[in-house]
Amino acid sequence: MSLKISVKHHTTENLGSACLIVGIYEKSKLSDAAQLVDGICEGLIKKVIKKGDMDGKAGSTLMLHSPAGVSFDRILLVGCGKNKKLTTKDFRSVISSAITAVKGSGAKDAICFLNDITVDDQDTIWTARQTAVLAHHAMYQFDQTKSSKNNTSSFKKLVLNIANKKDLRKAQVAVKIGNAIASGMNLARDLGNLPGNICTPTYLASTATKNGRAATNMSVKILNQKEMEKLGMGSLLSVAKGSRQPPKFIIMNHRGGKKTDKPIVLIGKGITFDSGGISIKPSAAMDEMKFDMCGAASVIGTMKTVSELQLPLNVIGIVPSCENLPDGQANKPGDIVTSMSGQTIEVLNTDAEGRLILCDALTYSERFKPKAVIDVATLTGACVVALGKHAAGLLGNDDGLIDKINQAGIQADDRAWPLPLWDEYQEQLKSNFADIANIGGPGAGTITAACFLSRFTEKLKWAHLDIAGVAWETGTSKGATGRPVALLTQFLLGETRGKIGV
Repeated sequence: MSLKISVKHHTTENLGSACLIVGIYEKSKLSDAAQLVDGICEGLIKKVIKKGDMDGKAGSTLMLHSPAGVSFDRILLVGCGKNKKLTTKDFRSVISSAITAVKGSGAKDAICFLNDITVDDQDTIWTARQTAVLAHHAMYQFDQTKSSKNNTSSFKKLVLNIANKKDLRKAQVAVKIGNAIASGMNLARDLGNLPGNICTPTYLASTATKNGRAATNMSVKILNQKEMEKLGMGSLLSVAKGSRQPPKFIIMNHRGGKKTDKPIVLIGKGITFDSGGISIKPSAAMDEMKFDMCGAASVIGTMKTVSELQLPLNVIGIVPSCENLPDGQANKPGDIVTSMSGQTIEVLNTDAEGRLILCDALTYSERFKPKAVIDVATLTGACVVALGKHAAGLLGNDDGLIDKINQAGIQADDRAWPLPLWDEYQEQLKSNFADIANIGGPGAGTITAACFLSRFTEKLKWAHLDIAGVAWETGTSKGATGRPVALLTQFLLGETRGKIGV
């Protein structure tokens, strides 16, 4: 990451910088920092506001250049809304707008005075971490597949001002966590944004291996097709049959806890391109099916974050990966395959392939005797219909685990929403010819997909995140989001019980 972020407690004597970032509320009200800077600049900010150039609406910005007689070159005024507590949504808008404005200027560095803004139910430590995550997110550019690189911004250093000196140590830890989360998110975004002809199962495996070599306390193992055949992963391998790209089964093992500590297992769906197979998808927007491996990307990204933070936990990341393409050998509707668990599956729709690779990964995870298993997958279009792009679907077989993940999503501002997993929905998966069908009809598609996975979790404390709506943006801002790396990291931080300082 090109932007270096740190924290400091500033006084009026040490404000040397290319840019100061201060907040302005609606009705021309200045934040405490803005009042301080205005005094140094002989009322410049108040004069500008009086002319009506800044209305204070959340996310609005105005750059003031070359204030006279001071040690800084620019003042960026950022609208903070009404003079009261900001929502987390408004805070995200404020920070993102501020960083985007500085990025587009000629400033090489900036001091941000926005962390003392009051945010609903959050403290300075939370705002420091979120600022780090949001700043890196705003600075992110994907140009790996372009002939010319677009990263022309000179902005390289951001210092967050911490108003209370007593909060400095915790703020430093918070920014360290934010930087690590952003690092994992950026990796997940890079993997998601790469096209299917580059980001193949082999590419995912090599990326995981490379990160494992660079990490401390992490080992990476890659299973090839023959090894998967020996394990009886007939369900996963049935999906891979239609592709010339060999499937890969990736195991990343971070050993940060005691040997006797049970690991937490994260499983990410790694379909590097999903045409739907024989049940082929409509051509419109099919290019976005390169994002069908965003579950895998988020797990690989989270494992990078875990390694950078050296979390005192045992965490295992598993990625079953292949392509789903039509071919003479591909799965056909009506085919019956045998999973690693021994259960037989009637493939009624080859476009419901994610659950076919995840079920074998869930069975494989049993050998680790895990404390908990969380799978992450762009699994169903039904989840997009139900929850849109704002929240991931959350289901599972343990209420305590579901609650922890839900609370982690709220704290990280990377939200999920619990959905029911009642026995009544299991009826929709009945098959006349196999133990289970891979689809449950048009109703409750997200729930019946989770019901399918639940058939392979009887020995596990398990949760499922359907990220089909949150993993990427469409339209002019098309691209991977890096979600839910922040949620998963926050969940894991909770399992450390404060051992890393916050």
